[in-house]
Amino acid sequence: MNVGRDRWMNVGRSAESDAARAGSEAAAVAVNGREAALLVVFCSHEYDHAALLRAVNEQSGGAPLIGCSTAGEIATDGPGDASAVVVAFGGDGFCASTSVSRGASSDLRAAGADVANAVASLNGGHDERVLLLLTDGLAGDQQEVVRGAYGVAGAAIPLVGGCAGDGLEMKSTVQFHGSEVLTDSVVSAALGSDGPLGIGVRHGWRKVGEPMLVTKASYNRVYSLAGEPALDVYLDRLGAPEEARHDPAAFTRFALTHPLGLDRRSGEEHVRFIGEADFEERSIISIAEVPQGGLAWFMEGDSDSVLRATDAACADAVDALGGSAPLGVLAFDCIARRGVLGEEGIKAEVDRVSERVGNAPVAGFYTYGEFARTRGISGFHNQTLVVMAVG
Repeated sequence: MNVGRDRWMNVGRSAESDAARAGSEAAAVAVNGREAALLVVFCSHEYDHAALLRAVNEQSGGAPLIGCSTAGEIATDGPGDASAVVVAFGGDGFCASTSVSRGASSDLRAAGADVANAVASLNGGHDERVLLLLTDGLAGDQQEVVRGAYGVAGAAIPLVGGCAGDGLEMKSTVQFHGSEVLTDSVVSAALGSDGPLGIGVRHGWRKVGEPMLVTKASYNRVYSLAGEPALDVYLDRLGAPEEARHDPAAFTRFALTHPLGLDRRSGEEHVRFIGEADFEERSIISIAEVPQGGLAWFMEGDSDSVLRATDAACADAVDALGGSAPLGVLAFDCIARRGVLGEEGIKAEVDRVSERVGNAPVAGFYTYGEFARTRGISGFHNQTLVVMAVG
């Protein structure tokens, strides 16, 4: 446990295969007999989630809770694939309020606006505030969630979080709110803190070739690049293997390490995960909007570039604390970065995160998309690492 000015943050983890035992063990370590202001749960999609949440709530006494299923879990002792991770915030120096929007895919912007109302429900005069967002990334364009949340929370409240996973099955993810197990939802926790909060965002990908005009696109589907069928341009320019040209699963595996870069009006460079191909109409499908008429380029990375981005994201988050030592860290790391690093590489990455935050507790998960809005209205990312340091 790491304890600061009447605030504490602690992380528990269990790899028990039985959901109730896993939830109970992880929550017992995280809560450690104290009253928590907020619990955040990240766990394997294969658990009996209702049983896991019952056990967590029994240990915490029903403290406010949000969480989600993952494409892999992150804790202080490293990454994992079949575990439950519970992070607890407590002490008078923290306050929290949670919210949920169900049936989010019918109107993602409205869902983001709904859950942002949690900020107005915070009690206490805490100087720093942040809105944590966990969503069903398979429900549509997640930038709409950011737009909705921004419209309610305003420019002064940073947004941080990630899209739930299902172990790369890409079929159905779950979100948690209190004792509820949900899908097609957005859950949020507004967290107020007496101490500083720092956010770092880096991806580690580099441009390949010349930029292309997005000549036809609708929301997250790209039909043509530079006047040619988008799928053909994508496969040919990147020299995709034969199996990726006709097999959906092989295409997704290839696309994990070949994202699309976008030039935003703000001057920021955003990365988009190409998660699906339509082999009949020759289009590519992103997990978020790709604007028609904008510039785009293909990207690639390697373990060195990804780990350099890890170091930079941690440095940015810690520097924003203004000299305060981190109480702990939340990390939202895209599953595609894991694909570049490999199993040994992700162990090294979590070790680097821990070292760069002074061995403070670490919790997080491998995502289907990341949220980090600290300025402007854009704040949804793909294939990126988002780090929030709690000072």
